[in-house]
Amino acid sequence: MHGYTGDKDNYLKRLARIEGQVRGLARMIEEDKYCIDILTQISAATKGLQAVSLRLLDEHLKHCVAEALSEGGKNADEKVREASAAMSGSGR
Repeated sequence: MHGYTGDKDNYLKRLARIEGQVRGLARMIEEDKYCIDILTQISAATKGLQAVSLRLLDEHLKHCVAEALSEGGKNADEKVREASAAMSGSGR
């Protein structure tokens, strides 16, 4: 079980809201809306994704990394490396 599982519905709602924002952005461009209005909406969608990302990272640290550290060994090193890579944006 993953750390975010207990709050899965909330994550899905947030992502659906962001998905709607992105569809709205495409409509705005199709309709030749003002650049600043589009940029404002891009900023809102970006902040929404960042909020989801930070909450997931927090859950990962509290659940997966903490558990691995308590067990020690190579798995602990790997979980810390994964978290660092996620924070830096370099992936796995």
